[in-house]
Amino acid sequence: MTTPALTAPVLSDVLVPRLPAAAQRVAREVALIAGAVLLLWGTGNVAIPLPFTPVPLSLATFSVLLIGAGLGPLRALAATGAYLVLGLAGAPMFADGASGWAFASFGYILGYIAAAVLMGVLARRRADRRVLPTVLSAVGATTVVYLFGVPWLAVFAGLDLPGALALGVVPFLIGDAIKAVAAAALLPGTWRLLGKRR
Repeated sequence: MTTPALTAPVLSDVLVPRLPAAAQRVAREVALIAGAVLLLWGTGNVAIPLPFTPVPLSLATFSVLLIGAGLGPLRALAATGAYLVLGLAGAPMFADGASGWAFASFGYILGYIAAAVLMGVLARRRADRRVLPTVLSAVGATTVVYLFGVPWLAVFAGLDLPGALALGVVPFLIGDAIKAVAAAALLPGTWRLLGKRR
């Protein structure tokens, strides 16, 4: 039996009004997913190449956290999946306008899907409404991105595991900590504001 804690509303359920007609509901879902794809594309292209690693520094992981928590698992799956498919089809969706799959950081993009779904599942369990659970959710989702990204980097660049960790994880840990703290400020803060307005 499903408990309310497993199906709690996410931010998009509260912020974007539900519409009565079926066509309007479909349009609402499409708009939410398309907006998330645009957010991921835009922040993914705010990328800083680092001279010592083939993996660029970008804001895409932060967007993945927000998309997962804000949309819930199903919409987040659709958004990150669409982002991936568009990039594979040749659209310049990835960092520095890249497309396709033959580059060192493609594994991280695969990880975006699983990470966004994880954030969405945890948000449906209300983990995005308090600071510590949000930080833990963000750390878990970021770890999932690395679980996909590091093996891909190792194979693509011909690195052993320590080398892949040195190039694909260590340079980004401080940034990941900042993103987790930012998510922990933004998401619970938004819920608090919504509570005060009601």
